[in-house]
Amino acid sequence: MAGAKNHDYHILQPDIWPFVASMSALTFTTGMVLFMHEMAAAHIVLGLGIAGLIATFFGWFSKIIQEGRAGDHTPVVQLHMRYGMILFIASEVMFFAGWFWAWFDFALFPTDMVEVIGGIWPPEDIHAVMDPFALPLLNTMILLCSGTTLTWAHHSLIHGDREGLKKGLWATILLGILFSAIQAYEYMHAPFGFGGNTYSSAFYMATGFHGFHVIVGTIFLIVCLRRTYVGDFTPKAHFGFEAAAWYWHFVDVVWLFLFIVVYVWGGWGAEYH
Repeated sequence: MAGAKNHDYHILQPDIWPFVASMSALTFTTGMVLFMHEMAAAHIVLGLGIAGLIATFFGWFSKIIQEGRAGDHTPVVQLHMRYGMILFIASEVMFFAGWFWAWFDFALFPTDMVEVIGGIWPPEDIHAVMDPFALPLLNTMILLCSGTTLTWAHHSLIHGDREGLKKGLWATILLGILFSAIQAYEYMHAPFGFGGNTYSSAFYMATGFHGFHVIVGTIFLIVCLRRTYVGDFTPKAHFGFEAAAWYWHFVDVVWLFLFIVVYVWGGWGAEYH
């Protein structure tokens, strides 16, 4: 039969969304440059870029979901999608490795940067640091619990328990929102600002980017919850949920390293706020 599919691979039809995504990304980065230089029309260009990216997320991801429902995600395609998610998470590992590298460089060799940090760590102008056994410890417990509830949801899905899947996702999403709220409160009451020294800059970049990943992961799980209510995901075909679970567990592991390296070890010997 002419046009019949006789292979396991997913040959995509021409689509406008990759072009929209690339143009939106270009517009967004251009807007950011204009904004940082306080140039005219920066907000308009930046707004157009953000709007284009949001439209891409809805449009492109909706088409991927439609393809999955149509049966285009064969076992071979699902395997390749898993490879893609693994490589994406590997790139995220390298991203955070850069921030940890900077932190260790400052903390382990303070005498090499006397003019920058005064030869000690934390620097002299950091009069107090976050108490790791207050809000950071609470947030650690929240993320560990969220990993447990997400595993509950995953096992429920595998065993065909739709109610357990929904409850596990709801619990994980609420814990993620709670984590973000506590981190925002922590930032508002921090004893040091964003700039001014290497300690505060490295601290906010590492923990702030992690916080951004928590927000992205929470949105990821909200999409999975919505798809669950409309009947998506089966015990044998649920890559979208699996990708979200991998991402969330990765975020959990990164936080454990941040808690130990940045909060506990990084501020050792300093006065707690």
